[in-house]
Amino acid sequence: MKQIGVKGIFFRAWDWLAPPAILFCMVILCWHAVTVAFKVPKYLVPSPLSVAQTMYERGGDLSHALRLTGTAALLGFLCSLIVGFVVALAFSQSALIRRSCYPYAIFLQTVPIVAIAPLIITWFGYGFHSVVIVSFMISLFPIITNTSTGLITVDARFLELFAIYHSSRWQVLWKLRVPNCVPFLIAGAKTSSGLSVIGAIVGEFFVGVSSDWRGLGHYISDASGNMNTTLLFAAVLNCTLLGLSVFVLVNVLGYVVLRRWNNPGRGT
Repeated sequence: MKQIGVKGIFFRAWDWLAPPAILFCMVILCWHAVTVAFKVPKYLVPSPLSVAQTMYERGGDLSHALRLTGTAALLGFLCSLIVGFVVALAFSQSALIRRSCYPYAIFLQTVPIVAIAPLIITWFGYGFHSVVIVSFMISLFPIITNTSTGLITVDARFLELFAIYHSSRWQVLWKLRVPNCVPFLIAGAKTSSGLSVIGAIVGEFFVGVSSDWRGLGHYISDASGNMNTTLLFAAVLNCTLLGLSVFVLVNVLGYVVLRRWNNPGRGT
């Protein structure tokens, strides 16, 4: 098959990045125009220039907070990938296990974090570990549901073919069901990547308050309480950039995996 050169990759990346970048610039210009034309007070909606100045002045603090929140989000996401895949494997092998345990997986998705935050604090204390746990809990459910669907919804003709050759359950699992679930797992990972960032930030609101932990959630909570709207906008913008970065990374990795998965002879 025809290989895509460096120039082709550049134009493909430009096709993906140009529309959102142009829209972002338009939003910034409209935002600035509204704040200037209507003389909006800074404590209500600061101008983009004020937010940029705050990001520059507090760049060290915000970048450190970004690293802390990003680390917690990535660890929570990786844990959800591993645990979610293992749980989905168990679900695919037993309908009884699936019916018995699936409601508890839904519980992780629906229970308010504020309701279980006291338990997390009691068991693990404040700070990094608790934030990772909250991020893991929020991002786990899409991995379980998507991967379970991919493992279970296998073409019956392939199952019959494996049965004709007297394949064991282990062979059916690893040579048929697991390869079939790869696109489903990647789809679940795309959803969970964003949820992991949300989980880390929400976790910092409730369980991340400690002397050595000052993530983005801390700055959002602190700026909101002190009516420091400029810092609040700067922290939210950093959260948006973090979520977008994680999502783009997962999408790029997923694209590479699926491209090689659907074209196994491409690299030979």
